[in-house]
Amino acid sequence: VEVVSKENKANSYQGLVRSLVANMVTGVSKGFERKLEINGIGYRAELKGKGLVLNLGFSNPVEFDLPENISASVEKNLIILTSIDKELLGETAARIRMIRPPEPYKGKGVKYLEEHIQKKAGKTGAK
Repeated sequence: VEVVSKENKANSYQGLVRSLVANMVTGVSKGFERKLEINGIGYRAELKGKGLVLNLGFSNPVEFDLPENISASVEKNLIILTSIDKELLGETAARIRMIRPPEPYKGKGVKYLEEHIQKKAGKTGAK
């Protein structure tokens, strides 16, 4: 990808277009993968048809429909999402995480596998 003009915006768009094309090539050749971890007693996920059924401590299970280009697999407390489209994969993983984000006291919820949750100290008892 080459720059057509010498403007600053053209230079920045050249870098953007180059990375988008590189991600497209990588997606088609290797594919992208995103892993989500579920922490919490009784929290689990299962694959049902073309969607996920998430039991995350709500009164009813949450049904999440996966987009067309995304495939998922569930192993114990791990959700593995794969796709050739990096942007759609990241957006889908973020939407699943938003259903029950990890809370800072016990760490219960859905988090990215590589994400580290800093836990807070709870209330201290009366002395």
